Amino acid sequence: MSAEPARRGSLRAFASRWPEAVVRHPWLLAGIWLAVAAVLVPQAIHIERRLEVAAHMPREEAQRVHDDLQRRFRSPFTDRVLLVVEGVPVPTTSEGREALETIVREIKKVPGVAGTLSSLDTRDPIFAGKNGGFLVVVGLDSKGKPVEDLLPGLRDTTRALTDKLRPSFPQVWLGWTGEVPLNFDLRIASAADARAAELRVLPLTLLLLLLAFGGALAAVLPLGVGLFSIALALGVAGWLARHFTISIFIQTITSMIGLGLGVDYALLTVSRFREALATRGSARAAGEEAARRAGWTILLSAFPVTIGFAALLTIPLSEQSSVGLAGLLVTLFALLLSVTLLPAVLALLGHRIDWLRLRRASPVRAAEGSDRWRHWGRRITRRPVLALVVASAPLLLLAAQARRLDTGIPFGDWLPRGSESVRAYRALQTMGRENLIHSLRVVLDLPPGVKLDSEEGWDAAVRLYRKLKSDDRFERIQCLPAIFDRPDGLRFLPLLSPAVRRTLEASDGSATLFESIPAERLTPREQGALARELRTWNVVAITGLSGTRMSVGGRPAFDADYEDVVARHFRRVVVLVVVCTFLALFAGFRSLLVAVKAVLLNLLSVGASFGALVLVFQEGYGARWFGLDGPTGSIFPIIPVLVFCIVFGLSMDYEVILVARVAEARRSGLGESDAIAEGLARTATVITSAAAIMIAVFAAFTLGSFLPIKMLGFALSVAVLIDAIAVRMVIGPALLRLAGRWNWWPGGLD
Repeated sequence: MSAEPARRGSLRAFASRWPEAVVRHPWLLAGIWLAVAAVLVPQAIHIERRLEVAAHMPREEAQRVHDDLQRRFRSPFTDRVLLVVEGVPVPTTSEGREALETIVREIKKVPGVAGTLSSLDTRDPIFAGKNGGFLVVVGLDSKGKPVEDLLPGLRDTTRALTDKLRPSFPQVWLGWTGEVPLNFDLRIASAADARAAELRVLPLTLLLLLLAFGGALAAVLPLGVGLFSIALALGVAGWLARHFTISIFIQTITSMIGLGLGVDYALLTVSRFREALATRGSARAAGEEAARRAGWTILLSAFPVTIGFAALLTIPLSEQSSVGLAGLLVTLFALLLSVTLLPAVLALLGHRIDWLRLRRASPVRAAEGSDRWRHWGRRITRRPVLALVVASAPLLLLAAQARRLDTGIPFGDWLPRGSESVRAYRALQTMGRENLIHSLRVVLDLPPGVKLDSEEGWDAAVRLYRKLKSDDRFERIQCLPAIFDRPDGLRFLPLLSPAVRRTLEASDGSATLFESIPAERLTPREQGALARELRTWNVVAITGLSGTRMSVGGRPAFDADYEDVVARHFRRVVVLVVVCTFLALFAGFRSLLVAVKAVLLNLLSVGASFGALVLVFQEGYGARWFGLDGPTGSIFPIIPVLVFCIVFGLSMDYEVILVARVAEARRSGLGESDAIAEGLARTATVITSAAAIMIAVFAAFTLGSFLPIKMLGFALSVAVLIDAIAVRMVIGPALLRLAGRWNWWPGGLD
């Protein structure tokens, strides 16, 4: 016997034995899953404390500059925060100076504080607000731990300082802001949004399941699978977060996908079981049938989902890879629970699955499918061209709007309101000092053998300083040549304090830092464009010294790197997902047209969701319904790639469910039109119920305060709505009817 038939025979033997083993040993399966839960679930407790908000891109220039400042410069201000002080006289008064001295003295006592800069150190007006108030720059040293871990200690200190100063200054307020505090508060907002969304969606999901099944017990099981999948996936993520950098996005994505897919897969299994129970009568036989039939469909539909999430792992960004990890984990657990534990539980329950029924239903009718959907299928197959035109035209118009999709940091007030860091950031804006957070960090590397304290090294630094200073897009340049801005400045360099010198000069003198603060008028997008432009400068021509190199970091450069990395990898991700999904469907159905049709319809769903994003968020039509004051002007760069990878996989669920039932009907002897109508009769209720639940889950996340999650939840809701109603109920059946027997070429219906 050849290897190929032998392999097929072994696969078929496993496929036939596995459903039988599942229902034969239910208590063993339950014990195994209980043991897995006992190990993993404790790891999910307080997982948000181990997750990162800031993205990490170790291969990109901005990240290298940050690491370089820590390693070579040993600067106490590589990681820094800003303390905004309001309600206290300015430090030029005796009262204000005394209050500032008290504040700085207490801040320096906090563990992890590496240094402070304020009006006590220099008369530089940048530490005073243009409209009142003042600020203190605080450098942090987390000693290898996440720098956000230092923030609670800083906030405890400022709360105590506020109580201490309030008797003298009743309006005093102290608040921390900057990249670290904003990230810290965004993590809290993201975790709170995920919990609130779950609380909002659980009652609605249960209600939809009750409507679908008519019984409380049958409704609770899919919901339990979804919640169990989330808990197990977060447990694995919590363990991994102890050893690797994992983004806070994993928490929200796991909740989103876990509730959606877990309920989706379990809904299919329960529906198959109840249908088989009505025809076979035996609970064990029905359990085997559900495990075999639903298991194959779930496995085939889960494969494209995992392809989309696995593609995210190829993008060298911590946020994207974390979302990919979250999706893979929760999809895997939802799949395993739906094809092992759930059929075993159903076999144990048997006819008791209909306990606590809220409405009476005929078992025969459940087995025969929906007459209304069967009638709908016949209407579609009688006029497939008309159905195709009517349903696809508006979707194509909506998808056409995606050509205007503009990715970048949105403008406007989109930060979550109510947090200390956001209030302090708004105070910085009022003070005219928000650009301090967005400074560009330009590092000039001198050629080997040349030090900054040499004539040629100093002259090169002075030339670059003058070039930066002459650019009106910068408000100020803080560097060593700026401190001694005179022809003989080099001879004063040894007089500078060691603390200031090591902040702006590498410890071996081979490089120097130019803190370049952009003009207040520049938008975040213009700051990113400025960072990109600086990287194109001919630094050798500017400095007049061969062998010099210039690197650009800081927040605007980081944002520019982020956008460029996503743009570079997006096309590759699209090709990878499309090709792998096509191959998976072709292998599953052995049909060229089914695979091509599924890919094209998925692209239509994704394109339409992108078009909806453009209209609602980017251009602001209906944006107020989502708590926004107006259009965002652009879409976060992370959103399109996430939407594409998630939607492409999720949409395939309904395609597989429908086409698998049509193929079953064809194998039973029905003609093409009757098979399509029968497939809709058996699956449309499941598809629409699952879609309604998934839409409810995704829509719940649009009500939070975190704009990226609002955008993601909205786009996923729109995509699933379009896919489940227009694409799978109208366009897909119409195309199946038009293709006729070519649907099953070349593999046939065996």
